[in-house]
Amino acid sequence: MGDSMNGARRRRGRGPLIAVSLTLVVCLLVTVGVVVLVGRVSSALNSWEAPSASTPDPSDGTIATAPHDELTGPPENAGVTARADDEAGEPAEAGADERSGPDLGRLRPDDTWLDEVAASTGIPRRALEGYASAQLVVDDDQPECGMTWTTLAGIGFVESRHGTYAGGEIGSDGTTTVDVIGIPLDGTNNTRAIPDTDGGELDGDTEWDRAVGPMQFIPSTWARWGESPTGGDADPHHIDDAALSAARYLCANERDLATTEDWEEAIFTYNRSVSYRDDVLAYAHAYADAS
Repeated sequence: MGDSMNGARRRRGRGPLIAVSLTLVVCLLVTVGVVVLVGRVSSALNSWEAPSASTPDPSDGTIATAPHDELTGPPENAGVTARADDEAGEPAEAGADERSGPDLGRLRPDDTWLDEVAASTGIPRRALEGYASAQLVVDDDQPECGMTWTTLAGIGFVESRHGTYAGGEIGSDGTTTVDVIGIPLDGTNNTRAIPDTDGGELDGDTEWDRAVGPMQFIPSTWARWGESPTGGDADPHHIDDAALSAARYLCANERDLATTEDWEEAIFTYNRSVSYRDDVLAYAHAYADAS
């Protein structure tokens, strides 16, 4: 019996020792695992690099702008190089279902100028052509207005990202490949309530008006100011028509857009918002500086 008791005591004595040993083994394994894991994480962190800021895709005219408080008035006229008379040629004859080519001759921008300025500003070339053509037309018959393509481009960017906002672009014929249609002007979302004025003809909404096209005209405003440089039916989804109509609208009431007071008044008639004015001003200056 004594031997049995001694054997039992020895077995009981080994129990805690085995438990302690197992605990030590487990701790050792955990420690090794943690060390390996930390080593892997450390290696991963050492090899990781913060993603660099990518340059904005300039296809929609994105460009860095100066702080608003550094801008005190409209930019200087950046000018447009018009086509020479011998470059204009004869307008192409259009079919019955096609838009006739613009018979503007020298009132179209020079191709080299378009290529260079589109590249330096990031403005899509066909959009730039519309803005620049509008300036040339207005300079020809309303020189006292002081219209600039940079102001039109500032509005075009803020309003529709130069016709790309809806996911399309301005096609080679000047028409947006996807119609840019604004939200219903029903009094919500900081809009003024404007019941339908065109039977949904332009905006597809028979209850409320919506702004349409790359320059975002309200149908009732388009009915008054819509103008095509070709003399045909004006289309708010066509950049040449939309840009020229915007220029006429801004030049109303004998404004001189070279002056701060008249320029701001013109922009406020487009959208009576201080932040809107500031954004248009910032982009107009940025485009002028880049060109």
